[in-house]
Amino acid sequence: MLLLAGCGAADAPRTVVTLGDSVPAGTACSCSAFPALYARAQHATDVNLAVPGMTAADLLSALPAARHALSTASEVVIMAGANDIAGVVGRPAAYASVVSAVQDDLVATVTAIEKIHRVRVVVLGYWNVVEDGQVGTAAYGPDGMRDAARATAALNTALRDAAGRTGAVFVPTEAAFHGTSGDRDPTGLLAADGDHPNAAGQAVIAALLPPLP
Repeated sequence: MLLLAGCGAADAPRTVVTLGDSVPAGTACSCSAFPALYARAQHATDVNLAVPGMTAADLLSALPAARHALSTASEVVIMAGANDIAGVVGRPAAYASVVSAVQDDLVATVTAIEKIHRVRVVVLGYWNVVEDGQVGTAAYGPDGMRDAARATAALNTALRDAAGRTGAVFVPTEAAFHGTSGDRDPTGLLAADGDHPNAAGQAVIAALLPPLP
């Protein structure tokens, strides 16, 4: 009986719960988004609660509705914050206050998740918070692309710091899209809108995530 019970526990399905914005939601891709690809590779069930347009504050507010899924999660993946700062790109004086709020909301979110269920939380960074590649260059020009890079770097620092403060795992995506030197054109990994990953980009993000514990 003990052996059978042990086997049942070992065979219990694992779940990956994903919270966040339009990137994990798979907007503009018409493909399997990275949460599904990652869960499949880990032989786990994908519970994708990402919502296009979600901000860090929205993420925190959504936790009560996600409580049941979070209570049995094997891992929680979070990707949020781009929508908070996208509207102030080109206004550097606003970056600090915006990313500070994102950091506070993310710390509160991870802390709340841990109170529901002790589980590893993975926080993903961004390669860009607005359009990138050829679409971004055409829309913003070189100066605008530099502004977007600064805003993205500020957000990523806040996300990394929030992860560090809470014991979450931070996973950057910038090098995967822009190369280690930061000068690679990411157009081939982006959908036609230049803002969201295409199937190849979603697969790249999935491959960055660590194996389930």
